[in-house]
Amino acid sequence: MSPFFKSIRRTTAATILFAVAGAAAHAQSFVMATGQQGGSWYPVGGAIKAIVERENPDMDITVTPGAGVSNVVGVDAGRFGIAFANSISTVDSLSGKEPFRKATTNVCNLGILYPQYFQIVALEDSGIKTIADMKGKRLTTQQLGNTGEFLTRELLSTADMTFDDLDSVANTSYSDSASQMKDGQADFFTLGSSLPTGSVMDLASSRKIRLIDVDEETFQYFKDKNAAFQRREVKAGAYPGFDETVHAISYDTHMVAPCDYDGEIVKSVLAAIADNNDSFAAISKSMANLTVEEMATDIGVPFHPAAKEFYAERGVSGM
Repeated sequence: MSPFFKSIRRTTAATILFAVAGAAAHAQSFVMATGQQGGSWYPVGGAIKAIVERENPDMDITVTPGAGVSNVVGVDAGRFGIAFANSISTVDSLSGKEPFRKATTNVCNLGILYPQYFQIVALEDSGIKTIADMKGKRLTTQQLGNTGEFLTRELLSTADMTFDDLDSVANTSYSDSASQMKDGQADFFTLGSSLPTGSVMDLASSRKIRLIDVDEETFQYFKDKNAAFQRREVKAGAYPGFDETVHAISYDTHMVAPCDYDGEIVKSVLAAIADNNDSFAAISKSMANLTVEEMATDIGVPFHPAAKEFYAERGVSGM
């Protein structure tokens, strides 16, 4: 090969390497912390990833399982670029209330996605109709660091009980909890998720279940601790064979990011959610009619600067 063509080959190779290196330098990779498999956060996070990467080829999102409390801690520590969280937990984190060990200082709100329900699911033949009836029974719930696990502790305390007053406590995923209930290895299952929840639907398809009603007095105990709690109805028919309306402790799923996080990424994620209702409604019915105005609801957590810009650009007043 002539020196001329050798020179061209070297130049071309160098150009390609430079271009690849340049593309890699501009690629925006980040981790999005969601929730456990069997819940709604993980698939919603997967849908966000697919849409954002489709619309922004330079972005690469790694979706990882997480939990309501630990996700907020991870964002504050800079481990996650974006994460799913529960409004009640994030509000508590700002002041360092239990279960947080210290106040968070770098967590900002991106927007609300849908309401969450703290569901107390008992087998119909378990004998559990009230919180007091849980004494000596077998519980299956989420791992430490999950909002559902923390709320279960609080729920038991309203009847002067702790986990020590139960026969057994299994800390596992939604899917595994449903399996334990189906197999008769647990009497009741507590979780925080959207309504209906896939794992509970699976359980209700093979076992008769009862959802435990939360009365006004019990709810007020939670409300006094955190103003972000709400008491919402779970309508009859929410699950197969469930034929009565009960009340549940409720709060909101929202997304958080470090307050100094990349504004371009924040806006890309919010646009993916706001402009693709149909995609998300197929995963969570609660997101079917989500509006930009609802996403921009003030829950007492400061908005990320780029989120405020996004909502103002979309015509939301007061941002």
